[in-house]
Amino acid sequence: MSAFSHVDELEVLKIWHGVHGRAVSGAEASLVWIELEPNVVVPEHRHPNEQTGILVRGSLTFTIGEETQELRPGSMWVIPADVPHTVVAGSEGAGLAELFAPPRADWASLGRLPAAPAGLT
Repeated sequence: MSAFSHVDELEVLKIWHGVHGRAVSGAEASLVWIELEPNVVVPEHRHPNEQTGILVRGSLTFTIGEETQELRPGSMWVIPADVPHTVVAGSEGAGLAELFAPPRADWASLGRLPAAPAGLT
């Protein structure tokens, strides 16, 4: 197995309605490219994984715990384990990269779509 991959070659994970991801995982973390459709709402949830991210395109309204921020490309966040959070994508949708530690083992049961171009190149 190669140490290298390309986002366009990764299967697409159906994380939430209107939220798709492509992940690579190692022993300690999962790195995920996530795309949110316009105006999609990710309901409040929490998980045992620390979550760190950066917004690459589009806009988000992100609530982490009791704090809400309007995010633009270049905005970054850290969500400690087990802290509730929710996000709403802007009218153009959003593309972001997130790191989860430990790896997202709970995603093994997610639906999958075939690999397809992610529009990054």
